[in-house]
Amino acid sequence: MFSLPEHIKKVHVYEPGKPEDELKRELGLREIVKLASNENPLGPSPAAVRAIIEDLKNLNRYPDGNSYYLKRALAKHLGVGIENLFVGLGSNEALDIISRAYLRPGLNAVYSEKSFAVYPIVVQLAGAEHKVVKVKDNYYMDLKAHLDAIDENTAVVFLANPNNPTGTAFSRTEFETFLKDFPDNVLLVLDEAYYEYAVGAGFDIENGVEYIHEKNIVVTRTFSKIYGLAGLRLGYAVAKKEIIDDMNRIRQPFNVTRPAQVGGVAALEDKMFIKHSQVVNEEGKKYLYEQFEKLGLPYVPTYANFILVKVGFPSREVFKRLLQKGVIVRAMDGYGFNDHIRVTVGTMRENIIFINKLKEVLEELKDESL
Repeated sequence: MFSLPEHIKKVHVYEPGKPEDELKRELGLREIVKLASNENPLGPSPAAVRAIIEDLKNLNRYPDGNSYYLKRALAKHLGVGIENLFVGLGSNEALDIISRAYLRPGLNAVYSEKSFAVYPIVVQLAGAEHKVVKVKDNYYMDLKAHLDAIDENTAVVFLANPNNPTGTAFSRTEFETFLKDFPDNVLLVLDEAYYEYAVGAGFDIENGVEYIHEKNIVVTRTFSKIYGLAGLRLGYAVAKKEIIDDMNRIRQPFNVTRPAQVGGVAALEDKMFIKHSQVVNEEGKKYLYEQFEKLGLPYVPTYANFILVKVGFPSREVFKRLLQKGVIVRAMDGYGFNDHIRVTVGTMRENIIFINKLKEVLEELKDESL
């Protein structure tokens, strides 16, 4: 009799937001402002779009199973060898493959509470144990506590920098101090999905790629955020050749589509788009900070393209009411932030619409609580 293993039955299924078109139909709205998934509000890299359109005539052909040209472009961009690169379906595939490669029942993984929702999922799928580290009072990661949590059965430590959903980050100096005491027989997964946004904020963040030969480190990054290619599901990992070889043993053939490979190569060269995206994000953050302060709403200063804000009412209720008004944000009750929402920094027009609708929702809730 076939059955699902018990450890997989316990997996908490990730719940993505509904597509915008579906919400328009359901709610009878003409326009939806989606600020829930930390996507680039400027859209995809124009260079990537042009390259993809040009290559569409080749859709009858399988993609390059080794993503050679994309890896060559990434190697040049990052200053590493092609043998140090894994390319996959977003950085999520890399995280899943790392867990399947190095975790199993009897071993454990260390990660922070209030961090990326995929970590507990991939650890649970591997049948490994979870060692969850508490964040500091200001929601910053406690790097020393991560070190203290490592024991003889720890195989992997996950660190997100900047962290999702808090937007907090640790500096290069803090990282190097942490790395000195990090054991040589444990794998460190450094999730840098929002790295380019932190650089755009002028933050002295570590470039994890520079450290892959010092310890057993895998750096994961994505094209889904600042490059605006979330719909292509494209990400990559950087590590020692031995680790990349292990990951390639597990990945499926032809895991990265032709459009993703072609678009990724072009996006890496579209430096003007990246710079513009960074500028728009910083301007949007400044506006939202000012508005939150006027409304008396505490928020966590961010090094990414989203802001965690305390709205003072149940997270799910604020989310639902904003949804009825055509604005999608992320309810944070699933992360233990019962009165917080996370909002992606949008275009200035989107940010203004969000603030106006948030004011309406908060006024409604205040009136009802009297």
